[in-house]
Amino acid sequence: MSIVTPAFDVACFVGDAIASVRAQSHADLELVVVDDGSRDGTARAAERAAEDDPRIRILRQANAGVSAARNAGIAAATGQALLFLDADDWLAPDALARLVAALRAAPGAVAAYGPWAAVAEAARPGDPPLRLKTGPFPDGDVLETLLVRNLLANGGHLLIRRRAFAAAGGFDPAIRYGEDWECWVRLALQGGFGRVAGTAPLLFVRERGASAYRRMARDPAAFAPAMAAIWGNPALAARLGPRLDRLRARAEAENAWVVGKELIRHGAMAEGLARLRSAFAAAPGPKRAALLAAAHLLPLLPGRLHGPFARYPA
Repeated sequence: MSIVTPAFDVACFVGDAIASVRAQSHADLELVVVDDGSRDGTARAAERAAEDDPRIRILRQANAGVSAARNAGIAAATGQALLFLDADDWLAPDALARLVAALRAAPGAVAAYGPWAAVAEAARPGDPPLRLKTGPFPDGDVLETLLVRNLLANGGHLLIRRRAFAAAGGFDPAIRYGEDWECWVRLALQGGFGRVAGTAPLLFVRERGASAYRRMARDPAAFAPAMAAIWGNPALAARLGPRLDRLRARAEAENAWVVGKELIRHGAMAEGLARLRSAFAAAPGPKRAALLAAAHLLPLLPGRLHGPFARYPA
C-alpha cells in the first residue's frame, strides 16, 4: 500500500503526519512525501521525521500545486492501493488496518472510507477533537450522493484500489478548489465504495486558517472549475440520463448553502443569509428550514450557540 503526502510550507506539521504513518499497526506500506517547492524547510523536517525509515521517500519539485504533487507521488508509488494523507493531518494508529479490512470485505468496491475528526490547528496527536464526523458514509454505489456533495474531508480516510484509480485518471492540476471532489466522482464512476465499521476516527484533520476551504468556500466562483469538470464529464450523461439535470440543480443548491454559511462565518451576514435563502428555495427540507431560521436569529444568540455559523477567529 502507498500513502502519498503532498507538502507545501508545513514544516511544523509534517512530522506528526509522518509519525502517524510509522505508527500504523498495518506495517506493509510505503510513504511518498512530495515537497511542492516549500520555502520553510518542509523537506528537511520530513527527512528528520523519517529517521532513515526505508519505507519513506521524500521527493522535491518546484511549486506546481497540490494536484501536481499528488500525481508525482502516485507516479513514484509502487503499492496496489493508494491513500492521500495531507501533510498537516494525521492517521489513527489502526486506520490502515481498518481500511484494508473494509476493502477486503467488499471485493467489488473500488475504495473504502469511514469516520474522521476535526482538530484545532495547534492540536497534537492525543488532544481531544473539536468534532467527530461519523457519517453518513453510504456504501455501494455512492455516485449520485457524491455528485450532490463531497462526502470526504479529503483523501486521508479513503483507501483506493490502484487499478480503479488508474482507470479514473489522476488529479486535475487545472482545478484549484474541489479538485479532490472532482476526482472522487470519476472514481465513483468505476464502482462502489466500502465502509469502515465503527465510529472511531481514521483521520484527524486540522482546521487551519490558511486552508483552501476557509479561503475559497465563500466565493461562488471558486466552485466553477470543479463543477464544469464534473458535469462536463460525458460518462455522467451516459450513466444518469435524465436524472443529470436534477442532480446538478441539487449540487448547485448545496454549493450555495456552503457559500452562505461561510459568508456568515466570515462576518458577511446579509449576503450570507441571502445565499442561504436561495439555497433553501432551490432544495427545501426540514433540517435546512431549522438551520435557516437559526441563522436569522444569530444576532440574538450567544456565540456558543452559533453552531455551524460560528465566526472564525480573527
